[in-house]
Amino acid sequence: MSAKTVADQLIAQLVEVGVRRIYGIVGDSLNPVVDAVRRSGGAAEGGIDWIHVRHEEAAAFAASAEAQTTGELAVCAGSCGPGNLHLINGLYDANRSGAPVLAIAAQIPSAQIGMGYFQETHPDRLFVECSQYCEMVSTAAQAPRVFASAITHARSAPGVAVVTLPGDVAEEEPAAESPTIPSAGRPTLVPAAADVQAFADAVNDARRIAVFAGAGVRDAREQLLRFADLVGAPMGHTLRGKEWIQYDNPFDVGMTGLLGYGAAHDGMHGADLLVLIGTDFPYDQFLPKDVRTVQIDTAAERIGRRTDVDIAVHGDAAAALDALIPLVRRKEDRTFLEKTLDRHHTLMSKVVGAYTDAAKQRTPIHPEYAASVLDSVLADDAIVTADTGMCNVWAARYVWPNGRRRFLTSALHGSMANALPHAIGAQFADADRQVVSVSGDGGLSMLLGELITVAMYRLPVKIVVFDNSTLGMVKLEMLVDGLPDFGVDVPSVDYAAVAAALGLYSVRVERPEDIESGFRRALEHDGPALVDVVTDPRALSLPPSITGAQVGGFALAMSKMVMNGGVGEAVAMARSNLRNVPLPSQFDPRGRP
Repeated sequence: MSAKTVADQLIAQLVEVGVRRIYGIVGDSLNPVVDAVRRSGGAAEGGIDWIHVRHEEAAAFAASAEAQTTGELAVCAGSCGPGNLHLINGLYDANRSGAPVLAIAAQIPSAQIGMGYFQETHPDRLFVECSQYCEMVSTAAQAPRVFASAITHARSAPGVAVVTLPGDVAEEEPAAESPTIPSAGRPTLVPAAADVQAFADAVNDARRIAVFAGAGVRDAREQLLRFADLVGAPMGHTLRGKEWIQYDNPFDVGMTGLLGYGAAHDGMHGADLLVLIGTDFPYDQFLPKDVRTVQIDTAAERIGRRTDVDIAVHGDAAAALDALIPLVRRKEDRTFLEKTLDRHHTLMSKVVGAYTDAAKQRTPIHPEYAASVLDSVLADDAIVTADTGMCNVWAARYVWPNGRRRFLTSALHGSMANALPHAIGAQFADADRQVVSVSGDGGLSMLLGELITVAMYRLPVKIVVFDNSTLGMVKLEMLVDGLPDFGVDVPSVDYAAVAAALGLYSVRVERPEDIESGFRRALEHDGPALVDVVTDPRALSLPPSITGAQVGGFALAMSKMVMNGGVGEAVAMARSNLRNVPLPSQFDPRGRP
């Protein structure tokens, strides 16, 4: 199709780089682009499909998930003013996740910009902080080069690129040829030899080495396991690193942080050398302050911004380890590794697994048990998306990677409501793959309209709702701060009935003995399905390392509940969570476990 308009040029350039769909909502200033999509004939005819979501935020989340699962450019769009402003939260998430996403932000008529016109905003200013490239197209002659530059930035950063396109400019005849958009492979960043030697000297001098790995080890798994074996290092990981390094790893000691489990915290704090690799873990309160630290990262500006770093290694994880390993002497003393692994086994069997056996017959359903059952029935190559909040804790602890599964969450931006739109994008990217959205009722209800999107396209997404009628993570935050929970509870909603009203297959599960059959029926259903699991609203999660002050805050909150007449609630909550709270005798004089 020859380009009749600037919008046609844009669509042709997107087709050239392999884009097959745009997520968004049609409207006014965006209509020229949408009409160009229509005239492209759709993906089946070599063009582009328009995916009609119910909220532009969901469009950005969906594009982010598609980009993360395929590694290719994905696109979302919004009309002028409120339309494209709705994109911003999902774009923050995409940019922080390193997802190559192009956002088309339609704009008011160009002659009206700066005149306080109806719905006037300035996307080229507003989206700067959540993008790698953000530019407005002012003329038809400028347009194809800006489109090409935006595509290149999104793919190479990778991250978000935003193009602001006034509706009148989109309708103009093309005034310049579209440039060729080159695609280059990912280069290898090799660290400086002196930094590698300093790293090797530190490793050879250390007696107890621990590794903490993030998503940056995605392509360095083999090298990292060889290194851990060479020096006898227990290996913890972040939430984003979990899917790449946890499985089939004899050195794994779990995850630290707010969602953590296992002995990662113990290993890091008990070492005399900590190796941070491929991670920009933000929670400095979980990192040791008095352990010599090496950090390896492709972005030099990230090194040392979370904790003091003694040795900085600027380079790819695989390249750094390939250069390091020949310089390192094997450590025969495995005492530290064995001790940390034993501690991990104890914690996994007595803390993380505490509910999964005892709660099999307990009502209301304990979410840990439901999550463990879900893991057992998932496909080996399932894509699991998880909302931020308490359900993210359960998914992080009980949904296990195996090298083929993918796990998507808003790990860096921490947004609610990401799971369902993430699942929509992942399912469009791979129609034949099992995609499971795991939400709390709070997250699902925030973008509940996207159930209509799932129904409209008959996407075979499976939606699991941990339905406890409360914002569980916020409840926990209040309790550990010594505040009685307030404003976190909502009326009970039968989400299975809501889904059924939209024509989705649905199951409501209220008894633990029905969980597995409910999950299996939904997963085997040919089409979209929702499982509404009614869980215990008092079941909370505490991180693997908590301070005496936090426990004191929990106790203070319970006291306030009792004094306000909520003795029954306090007792029930204590019964649900007491086994997760260390006894006073388990704290050292500094208030640490």
